Formats: sequence, structure tokens, C-alpha cells
Amino acid sequence: MRIAVNTRFLLASRLEGMGWYTHEVMRRIVAMHPEDEFVFLFDRPYDASFLYKDNVHPEVLFPPARHPVLWYLWFEWAVPRALKRYRPDVFFSPDSFLGLRASTPTLLTVHDIIPLQEPRAVPRAPRYYYQYFLPRYIRRATRIATVSEYVRQMLVEHLNVPLERISVVYNGYREGFRPLMAEEQQAVRAVYSDGQPYFLYTGAVHPRKNIPRLIAAFDTFKTQTGALVQLLLAGRTMWRGQEVNDALQKARCRADIRVLGYVPEAELTRLCGAALALVNVSLNEGFGLPVVEAFACDVPVLCSDRTALAEVGGNAALLVNPESVDAIAAGLSALYRDAALREALVSRGRLQRQKFRWDTAAEQLYRLLQETAGG
Repeated sequence: MRIAVNTRFLLASRLEGMGWYTHEVMRRIVAMHPEDEFVFLFDRPYDASFLYKDNVHPEVLFPPARHPVLWYLWFEWAVPRALKRYRPDVFFSPDSFLGLRASTPTLLTVHDIIPLQEPRAVPRAPRYYYQYFLPRYIRRATRIATVSEYVRQMLVEHLNVPLERISVVYNGYREGFRPLMAEEQQAVRAVYSDGQPYFLYTGAVHPRKNIPRLIAAFDTFKTQTGALVQLLLAGRTMWRGQEVNDALQKARCRADIRVLGYVPEAELTRLCGAALALVNVSLNEGFGLPVVEAFACDVPVLCSDRTALAEVGGNAALLVNPESVDAIAAGLSALYRDAALREALVSRGRLQRQKFRWDTAAEQLYRLLQETAGG
């Protein structure tokens, strides 16, 4: 087959979210299928490390697609022209966008439809673009892969997409996430938390992630227990950061909360491996990759009892109501006080993480590419 791929999120030293997804699945698919030809469509100069094998041909399409107007120009003009020129058997778009003007059979990965469920969770300009185009992209796709059963059901309920057009392909976790020995954990804590245990949040910082409630719950936990524990927030602030700043200013335990910003991959794996527990009380997630990464590190997890987080966490995570500060605080307290609970969650996490492997995801996606090209 000749397979064209939207690779605009393959950015050297800046892989996040959908960039990691594209990288993990495509490097495996390319390696597993040397008989196929791959056309990688970039929106800016690329790093040669993303040309995984000799069967990858890169093409840079103008303009760089990092704004709604440029999204439109790239997907509706540049991509269709490239597809017409290369005439691939199938087009794979791993970031929920595709070209409506292109006729190539298309496999689309949909990570979530949060802009349609909760429009105010998205800045205004992208919000309008998503609201108009995302339903059209989803209806245009030949086949759809979702990263959770939750997202699959949302497509059926909100957009009436036929269930048989949608396949669930779970994400995996990266190899760097692994358990740390006690000495390694202490070395990380010496750098980041004055040698103290810490709860860790990793991910983008914006309203949907529920960080102000997490801060308030940590404040309650500290007041009730007096525990020598810190809260580390690792992730780039996307928008409406003032709400988080306000919560920080109100916190009585502000000195025990560290805002780390973006953390490089090598450090993030160590931060996760040395955590007392990972905490993700997001209000809505299409998957929740940090939860799986914590399982890979033998780190217990506290997460929301709804959306895809409940599905991914299963019985291996302590599930709480993300809209209740008291419930989150009680969960933090339980994880801090109860070593047996932490051990039980880690044990269950070792089983739960078996569901989430990039090798499996790559194999499933390739089968879907074959089906899409053939049908």
C-alpha cells in the first residue's frame, strides 16, 4: 500500500499529546511493513529522526497549520493537492482533522469531542473552528478509531455516527516509564520536593483539568493531616491560567505546591516514578495517558470517576468525584495514610497496564488502514 499520513505534530524536542501518538504508532507501523510506502505530510521543516525507514517519503506543505485560518488552508487546499499528486491508497490522520475536499479513503483517529461537549473549555477562535468542522470531519471519514470506549459512545450519542464505523484502539505507554528503586526516588525528591514525598499532576493546565479544585483539596488534606507531602504540577499552561494563580494565592500551603511548567520527557519519567501517587481529577478526558504511565511506574493513582478516566483507571485507581473538593481531599488522605491501599492499587495497575501497549495499537491501526483502503 501507499499510505499518506498527517504528521504535522511530529516536532523535534516538542512532542506532546498527538505528536507522541503519531510518533509511537507510525514508527512501529513503518518498521513492521517495509513493503509499504509512506508519505509523511509535514507543515514545516521536519527532523530527520522522524523518517523512520527508507520507505518514508517526507513532504512539507505550506502553510504551517497552527491557527484556525491556517488549519483551513492546510487541510482544505494543501493536503488535497498532495493526495491528488501522490494518489495513496489510504490517508491516515491521527489528530481528528482531515480534508473535506479530498476523496482519498481516510482513517481518522478521534481523541475526544470535548469542544462539542463543553465549548467553553476551548478558546474562542479554535472553538468556532471545532464546532463547525469537527462534526464534518467525523462524518467524512471512511473509518474512525477512538482511543477509548467512552469517546466511541460520545460519537454515537452526539453525532449519530454508526457504531460499526468506529473501532476502539487504546493508547500505550512509553518505554521510559518504569519503576524506580528507592535510591532513585530519593534522588528525584531531593531535586524537586526538598526530599519529601509528593503527589504529582502531569498534563496541560487549563480549565477542564480541574487544577483549582485539586489545589483546594490538597490544602484541605494538608490542614487535616499536617503531612510533610508536596504537590507538584508538571505541564504547560494553555489558557485561563489566572484561575490557577488565584487558587494558588488562596492556598494556605502555597509553599508546598510546586508549579514546574513544561518538563522534558527524560525528567518526566523520573518525576512519575518517584511520586507518592499520581493525581488526575480532570472533568473530561478522552483517554488519560498519565494514568497508564503511572501504572507503568508502579505508582498508585487517584483519578476522576467519570469519562474515560474511569475506564482507563478501572479497579486499579482510586476513583473520586472531581467536582467535590472534600472527595478529592479524602482520596489524597487515604493514599497517604494507607500503605496497604497503595500496594493493592500498584498490584492492580500491573494487570491494568497490559491493556495499553503501543505495539498492539500499531497492529490494530494497520488492520484498519487495510480495511479503509479496501472498502
